[in-house]
Amino acid sequence: MSVDFSSCISPPKQKSDDVDTQDFAHFSAQTEFPLLQPPPNVESPMTFCEDTAKSGNAPGLMDFRHGTTTLAFKYQGGVIVAVDSRASQGTYISSQSVRKIIEINKFLLGTMAGGAADCMYWERYLNKLCRLYELENGERIPVKGAATQLANIFAGYRGYGLSAGTMVCGWDKTGPHIYYVDNDASCIEGNLFSVGSGSLYAYGVLDAEYKYEKEEHNNPTGEAM
Repeated sequence: MSVDFSSCISPPKQKSDDVDTQDFAHFSAQTEFPLLQPPPNVESPMTFCEDTAKSGNAPGLMDFRHGTTTLAFKYQGGVIVAVDSRASQGTYISSQSVRKIIEINKFLLGTMAGGAADCMYWERYLNKLCRLYELENGERIPVKGAATQLANIFAGYRGYGLSAGTMVCGWDKTGPHIYYVDNDASCIEGNLFSVGSGSLYAYGVLDAEYKYEKEEHNNPTGEAM
């Protein structure tokens, strides 16, 4: 079966000052990111939800409720990642058993906050890029390299309506690392992050209880979640 992609329009080529420009994998320069075509009869996919709400055709349907809490922090033994498992669809809780931790490879994890489809698709795509890097260079991609790859993808799709707030967590030659990456192409390293509508409460617990020297069994993850 053959698929015709001739009608797809490539995203604009643009660079951002807040994205690390170090080229961790030269193949990415030649890679065309697959562009998802908007649904028919939708003039502006970016404002579809707002336009639908203003039209009154679906009252309440676009009143999105948020309920995600994801967090990650470094400690003396590595990285701990914790997430909730609830997914909402409009005002409806569609699932209580969503896996919001996505395995990129054995030493890299990604988290989901925002649009589930956007996070899951692009982190799985990142899995392919990391595997290609490993095949071409004979070693695993650094955590910074994986986070930069994802940020560069989001930079290419800035303004296309993506919704993603992810953390890329892992271990490489230089030790444990955590990077926050979002749909604005931000790429920030830190010792701890919490993403999602519940992040303010999680930060409150982490600010009071987090210590790098704590053992794994004595960490504040449970209370924060």
